[in-house]
Amino acid sequence: MSKNYGLIGCGMMGAEHIRNVSLLEGASVRHVYDPVAEQAHFGASLANGARIATSLDDLVDQADLDAVIIASPNNLHAEQLERIASRRGLPILCEKPLFTEQSDMDRIRRLDAHYPAPIWVAMEYRYMPPVAAFLDRVDQITGGIKMLTMQEHRFAFLDKIGHWNRFNKNTGGTFVEKCCHFFDLMRLILKSEPVAVSATAGQMANHMDEDYGGEPPDIWDGGYAIFDFESGARALLELSMFADGSTWNEKIHAIGPTGMIECRVPGPQRFWPDDLGPSPHPQLEMSPRHPKRPEILNIELDDALTEAGDHHGSTFFQHQKFLEMLHKGGRPEVTLEDGLRAVVMGLNAQLAAHERRHVTFRSSRVPA
Repeated sequence: MSKNYGLIGCGMMGAEHIRNVSLLEGASVRHVYDPVAEQAHFGASLANGARIATSLDDLVDQADLDAVIIASPNNLHAEQLERIASRRGLPILCEKPLFTEQSDMDRIRRLDAHYPAPIWVAMEYRYMPPVAAFLDRVDQITGGIKMLTMQEHRFAFLDKIGHWNRFNKNTGGTFVEKCCHFFDLMRLILKSEPVAVSATAGQMANHMDEDYGGEPPDIWDGGYAIFDFESGARALLELSMFADGSTWNEKIHAIGPTGMIECRVPGPQRFWPDDLGPSPHPQLEMSPRHPKRPEILNIELDDALTEAGDHHGSTFFQHQKFLEMLHKGGRPEVTLEDGLRAVVMGLNAQLAAHERRHVTFRSSRVPA
């Protein structure tokens, strides 16, 4: 039986969810809600005439609804999750980050303990084909990871409705908003929990001449974060949001006693110069130490999935698994606890960079 989705938030990421759901058999976005009328009408049109709800409550109360997708600004997620919980226990796919402030953590814990339906946190990067190929081979190639490095060399923050993503109060800060995907991957790849972080970051090149009602943006556009993990592994994230001239948008490499493996992912096709032709395929390079035989694999992607969003098909593969859970039951692959821990890593990195100090983790919380 087909599943009917309701979508909260019809901006860029909401549109990507609509396009990818439309590629699935047995699922459709039937109701949309966005407080900005123009965005709501855009989302409804993109979803082939979905009904426009007058409020979040109106959307959740629709009898034919089977699940909800939350794709609203970061600082609204915790409140909207609680609002849904107060009315109806529907399965939810919630965009990252789950929350933006330490004070929201207990709210997420209560939801995790009492919400009667699954809540899946949308960590799309797990489902990128080159990352999935990396995950399949990383332990075999490295012989046990000792060093993990992630680089994001990308474009600046895009323009969003109301410029909400220009301010830390709305996003939780760049290490939360932009980087929680990578922190989630660190935990997933290393199969371990972080114990400490050092970081440095700042506003270096972007948004310097912007002003919104007398308020200049305070969002950072570059930095480093180095984590120590319980396993003894170290992990580094390097972020630059003024490196959009690069071939590769993301690179992840892991090194262990027997070798290194690296995946390389280009940016969205829509940002690639037309005169250069199609952007390169993602790559996976495997480099064993003995014998030294580096090998490069090209990861080809379906054009329809590439055109449906900016994440190389990962949103589609995530939705496939979410829909399978709706039909067969079971737990989300990315739980509320996963989403919470990724945000905690981001908040601790923000704190380490802001206060220029080494921060030790305590019980998955942010030190006072």
